[in-house]
Amino acid sequence: MTEFPEGIESGFAAARQIADAVLLEGYVLYPYRASAAKNRLRWQFGVLVPPEYTAQGGEHSHQRTECVMEARQDDRLAVELRFLRVQRRTVERATATGGFEPVERLELADRVLVEWDEAVEERIEILVPVEELMGEGVQQGFRLPGVGETELLREDGTAVGRLVRRREQVDGVVRLKAEELPGPYRAQRLTAVVENASTWIPRRRTPREEALPRALVSAHLLLGLEHGRFLSVTDPPEWARPAVERCRNEQTWPVLAGPDDGCKVILSSPIILEDHPKVAPESLGTLYDATEIDEILALRTAALTDEEKREARGTDARAGAVIDLAESMPPEVLERLHGAIRGLREISAGTPDGEQPWWDPGNDPAVDPERDEVLVDGHAVAAGSRVLLRPGRRRTDAQDLFLAGRTGVVEAVLHDVDGSVHLAVTVEDDPGADLWRAQGRFRYFQPDEVTPLEES
Repeated sequence: MTEFPEGIESGFAAARQIADAVLLEGYVLYPYRASAAKNRLRWQFGVLVPPEYTAQGGEHSHQRTECVMEARQDDRLAVELRFLRVQRRTVERATATGGFEPVERLELADRVLVEWDEAVEERIEILVPVEELMGEGVQQGFRLPGVGETELLREDGTAVGRLVRRREQVDGVVRLKAEELPGPYRAQRLTAVVENASTWIPRRRTPREEALPRALVSAHLLLGLEHGRFLSVTDPPEWARPAVERCRNEQTWPVLAGPDDGCKVILSSPIILEDHPKVAPESLGTLYDATEIDEILALRTAALTDEEKREARGTDARAGAVIDLAESMPPEVLERLHGAIRGLREISAGTPDGEQPWWDPGNDPAVDPERDEVLVDGHAVAAGSRVLLRPGRRRTDAQDLFLAGRTGVVEAVLHDVDGSVHLAVTVEDDPGADLWRAQGRFRYFQPDEVTPLEES
């Protein structure tokens, strides 16, 4: 392994907490069992497949990172490529003759084992003087050879089966290049390209499952400067904005990372993040499903049946760790996951000249949601009006598209602080409409998404 300078390594160590979340995002989803439908199609982020497979699978064989840096004289750039390598695991049962035979399922006392794709973390590390990146730049290829191994399973001292694991050969290359930018400031544009260089030739209509063991999964980069600094891609200084806007990033997005909101480390991730991302301090462990709320996942996981937990433990060691975490979480820790206040600011109780404060529209006498009207196609629409629903495709709630052509009743005309008008609507013939109305829960449409209906 490459030994990075202490300053770079400390920055990488702080950034790896976020990088680990990127690396394992979606690795195994609740309910953490191989048999669950959502765990049948995995590896959705940063998958770099062999070049010959791109035409079949629609995925990419490379990712490109470009950013602006201010490297100092005699500076060095550290690069850490991190990805998962798929390890295919099959299950065999011991036979009466002393051999083993493949099975779909093997039940042990504490777990249920099935075929599963595990993952092994891989790192490719590079340390290079910035001056060597000028001109043609540098490139470093790597090869991870195929390997197989077996794990014997015993119960009460007797062999009951074994796990057979296989990793395929994976080839890749990292290309690094820098160029000086014009202007009074000494800055450079850095380009880092990661490519899957495997020569594997797939058959026609080869399923994705056969390409994955030869892919770089969840591939991302950590970039660090020994003395210089990187500039933000989203909020650069004005003098660097034109150069930053010309940067081209493909299948990845670079953000500032590292300790204390510093600028010496870049995390280039296949998941879009903001500068200096952080893991919530309330989070106690990796749940592999960052699109869900930790509290919900912990409660649901703890509520799994004993049989479901046995299958989860047999699916993967990481899934088993989630089960153990949910079972051991004390109430006071779970309560911390319910919510947190990150900061408070004082809001004045009054405004000049008696003006209604923008943050308190509920007390504004100029608006009355139950009596206000809005003109739609020349007709006044207010609470109680019947309308035909025509949700537009620009809406963020795709579920509303299913209501196209249905009729509804306007419950309120609402004005937001930006001056936009929204109609709160209950859907006619909805058996739960009275319940939604009692709870104040409605569907919301803009005036151009409804057609007024004449009263019969």
